[in-house]
Order: sequence, then C-alpha cells, then structure tokens
Amino acid sequence: MSSTSTTELQTPPEEVIAYELHGNCYLNITWHCTLRCAFCPKFNGDWVIQGYDLRIHREPEVEEILAAIGDPSQYKQIVFCGLGEPTLRLDTLLEVARELKKQNTTIRINTDGLANLVYKEDVTPRLEGLVDLLSISMNAQNEELYKEHCRPKEEGAFEAMLEFAKKAKAHVPDVTLTALDGLPGVDVKACEKICNDAGLKFRRRVYGLVG
Repeated sequence: MSSTSTTELQTPPEEVIAYELHGNCYLNITWHCTLRCAFCPKFNGDWVIQGYDLRIHREPEVEEILAAIGDPSQYKQIVFCGLGEPTLRLDTLLEVARELKKQNTTIRINTDGLANLVYKEDVTPRLEGLVDLLSISMNAQNEELYKEHCRPKEEGAFEAMLEFAKKAKAHVPDVTLTALDGLPGVDVKACEKICNDAGLKFRRRVYGLVG
C-alpha cells in the first residue's frame, strides 16, 4: 500500500509565477490575452514552455510576484512574459516594476503592443522610468496576415500596435518590434523595412524558440 496521504494526493501543483530562462527572470502574471494567436501553444492545449507549466488559475498579487522573484540582482533582466498579455494587468505590472526599480533592476515587457487599444488611451507615459525595454510582437508585414496569425479581438489592432510602438519610443529607452521567421506568408525583411521606415528597431525571432 502506498504511504502517500490523501492530503498529498489532493494538493494541486504549485503554479509558476516566476521562471528562469537565459539568465533572466520571467513573470507569468495572467493567462488572459488580447490576441488568440494560432501559433500560441496554449490554444493547442499545451501550457509548457521550456519545461515550465505556465497554466495558472488565478492572477497573483504584487506581494506574491515579488516573493516569487526573490533577489532580483541575480538576474540580468526581469521580464513580464507568460502565456498571457502582461499589460492587461498594467496597474499590477507597474507597481511590481516600481518596487524592483528601487533595486536598480532592468525591466522588460514582452507585449503585443495593444495596451492603448485596450484602455482607449495612451498609456505609454506611465512606462517612463519604470520600463527599460519593450519587445513588441509585430508578427506580420500587413493587417491581413496579422489577422490570420494573431486573430485579434478588436479591429484596427495591426495599426494600433505600430502606433503604440512609435509613442512608446518617447518614454522607454529601448523599443523593439519582432516577427517570427517561419510563420506562413510572413516576410521578415518586409517587417524590418516597415520598422526602419518608422524609425523603429526590429529583431528577427525564430518560430519555436522562446526568449
């Protein structure tokens, strides 16, 4: 007979709020998304990224997030990025960032760049002094492909994402747009040209690699 108690069997697995990749600490603060990307693993029933199960059933509070990080000085960056859109919890995100900044921590947000569309106002000034880097998922060179791959819930998302990036430049030192090389129909060079023409930085990402 197994010695495992009934209590142990009923204890749910601990939810992953903070996880380490590439010397950075990534924060998984929500499962909600502005997009329904066809290439996102969670829409195929898989919540595991690099061995971490990122399925959460409630959204952690500021104190829980800070406790999950521990000592931020051991990481190169603290990155808000899970399998949800972190700016959907903007107040919580910025409160965590404010506490981390007291320790001179480098803060990055991996985002779909749709916060202004969601909140119906320009929120980029709120990032100033708290966020050092923004990595914005561009993912396509035109609205048609963007809709096909990212499946936004609101109209005008592609242009809203580009406009968010332009406005964020005034408040965040490093704003970079990214596209996934390997998505059908996506022309990475064309994405890069759009960014160059708008005075925005661009980085090519490889489909299937996290970071």
